[in-house]
Parts: sequence; structure tokens; C-alpha cells
Amino acid sequence: MFARKIRVEYEQNGQRLLCPLKWLDNFSMRNFTNASVFDDTLPVADGVMEIGTRVPVDQLKDAMEDWFWRKNYLAKGNRLFISQLG
Repeated sequence: MFARKIRVEYEQNGQRLLCPLKWLDNFSMRNFTNASVFDDTLPVADGVMEIGTRVPVDQLKDAMEDWFWRKNYLAKGNRLFISQLG
């Protein structure tokens, strides 16, 4: 089910930092989007998630970025970056 690994980073003061596991876990556990496609996400470490093949990465990025802004994890204007690992 979790066929892909992704790196999740955010920008702060011009530097890219790994998203803390707490943030990733909060997003995955809340499922605030009511979009079942995001059910196939599993945070495994700071900045690392495993995701299913059906998860659209662009939509995941937008949904996570929105959630992190709402939780005040990210300051407005700061961005999230997702890249595929291996």
C-alpha cells in the first residue's frame, strides 16, 4: 500500500528544514480534508512519509501546506516542498 517514500521540507528564513514528525503525524491522523485518498499516508520520521500510489503528490502538498498554516506550524508565506526519495 505505501509504495513511495517522500521527503517533506519547509522553508524558514531562506533555509529548507525537515518537517517534524509531529507535524506529519498530525496531518495524517486528523484527515481534516475528508479526502480518503490521503488515508494512504504514513509518517515514518522527521521529513519522511510513505504514501500509496493513488496519492496525488501535488494535492497532498497543497493540503498539507494549508493544514500547517492553519495550525500555525508554518508562517504565512512560508512554503512546503515535497520530493520523492529513491
